[in-house]
Amino acid sequence: MIEQRKLRVATVSLAGCFGCHMSFLDIDEHLFELLERIEFDRSPLTDIKHCGPCDIGLVEGGVCNAENVHVLREFRANCRTLVALGACAINGGLPAQRNHLDIGACLDEVYRSRPGLARAQVPNDPELPLLLDKVHPIHEVVRVDYFLPGCPPSGEAIWKFLSDLVNGRTPRVTGPLLHFD
Repeated sequence: MIEQRKLRVATVSLAGCFGCHMSFLDIDEHLFELLERIEFDRSPLTDIKHCGPCDIGLVEGGVCNAENVHVLREFRANCRTLVALGACAINGGLPAQRNHLDIGACLDEVYRSRPGLARAQVPNDPELPLLLDKVHPIHEVVRVDYFLPGCPPSGEAIWKFLSDLVNGRTPRVTGPLLHFD
């Protein structure tokens, strides 16, 4: 019997809350079934910081700074199939609530206008990533192959989606598996 090659799967988190990764871990015992067919590259399970060539990449979070742009483009370049996972990746989510604000005024309010912050200044260290004027969904920066909505998508939805994808089927997540609360 010929052993089938395991698919390489990587994940990355950009501007978000890490809830989608937590939901991914909520697939519980299905994770063991999944590990029969996949191996992880970059993910919180491996602590690998840079993505190598992968079959499937899962991205959670929107794009809010120059580092997010760089990480996302590098990730896309290494993933044959890219999945926008959750509301932040799909439409900017909660981080995009700042999009109607002037970023300079927002930073001044946070760092300079609070009581007790005499002579405070907005951080301006070259080590800090440059903020973008707006938070962008990932499809505005790179090509996305699939979108899995939710805030966050449930572990069951992620399991169903990945099971379809790993088994060569077009992912179909509908009905009670989709929720937005």
